[in-house]
Amino acid sequence: MIIEPINVALTCYGMSGRVFHAPLLAIDERFRICKILERNHEKSKLRYPDIQVVKTFEEILQDDDIELVVVNTPNQFHYEQGKAVLLAGKHLILEKPATNSSWEMEELISIAQSKNLIISVFQNRRYDGDFKTVKKIIANHWLGDLAVYEAHYDRFRNYIAANTWKEEDGIGAGIVYNLGSHLIDQALHLFGMPDSVFAKIGKQRRASKIDDFYEIYLDYPQEEGNLQVLLKSSYLVREAMPKFILHGSAGSFIKYGLDPQEEALSNGYLPNTSEWGREEQKFWGKLNTEINDLHFEGNIETLNGSYTDFYTNIYETIRHKKELAVKPQEAYNVIKIIELAYQSQKEQKVIKI
Repeated sequence: MIIEPINVALTCYGMSGRVFHAPLLAIDERFRICKILERNHEKSKLRYPDIQVVKTFEEILQDDDIELVVVNTPNQFHYEQGKAVLLAGKHLILEKPATNSSWEMEELISIAQSKNLIISVFQNRRYDGDFKTVKKIIANHWLGDLAVYEAHYDRFRNYIAANTWKEEDGIGAGIVYNLGSHLIDQALHLFGMPDSVFAKIGKQRRASKIDDFYEIYLDYPQEEGNLQVLLKSSYLVREAMPKFILHGSAGSFIKYGLDPQEEALSNGYLPNTSEWGREEQKFWGKLNTEINDLHFEGNIETLNGSYTDFYTNIYETIRHKKELAVKPQEAYNVIKIIELAYQSQKEQKVIKI
């Protein structure tokens, strides 16, 4: 099969560009990185000497050869830059959580539809090995009727990081938009939109300008009983909590540890081996349940993580009209839940959807 590469531009070479987008695109012959926007540096040249570094966003918009633009700048720029990309007739990938408000995402979706363009969001945590394993456990009904789904994404950062917009007050900053958007997307991907939202959001670190912890409760009434979904993150967790806690009518699944892909990419490794995304055995989750009237208790191997699947789907969607994996409406729903969580915190009550 003849491969027709997609010409891509990155709007930033910060952490997400350096660790995620550039490496994932560079090893895939179906994509060709043409331009990377770096206003004050040319750090990308150290790893990608043949890629053109540009100094203005307009240089990307005006290049007719570029089909796809990755907007991975700070959240506050996603809406305006994403809109400009679509109006220039180019496909769009936004870094999570897409935009800062649901109405902004709604407008981007409308523009993309009117121009028959693809818009997606880099929700890479759908391709974490632990989440893929959880998804398979639920799909196979290994826990019976699921009653509790609890997910944690914690860090120990007992200081205020300097020179980062993620520590500055404002819409789009804070732990809910940062880490929460991953857990919310995972929950909605598994269960859809809930019936109600209740949230506790606030600051735990001294002098913090941003919200640095949250608990978000999503309620899913079902015929067999309510499914309670709890999503939690904090910057003051030194002793690791389980990443996933699942309980059902037949058993439980408990999982510690973080997917190894981000650390590997940060250390310069590339996802081009059969061992990529494989988790150490010590982090495999424990399953205690009954399957076909047989009791099983033990650790089960975590499925390999696969961040490369995101861009595989983008290529197949653009070139072969396959179904988009991370749909724009799903990104809209994530932002809507974030907005409702903040409303719940403000009003101190359960918000019905």
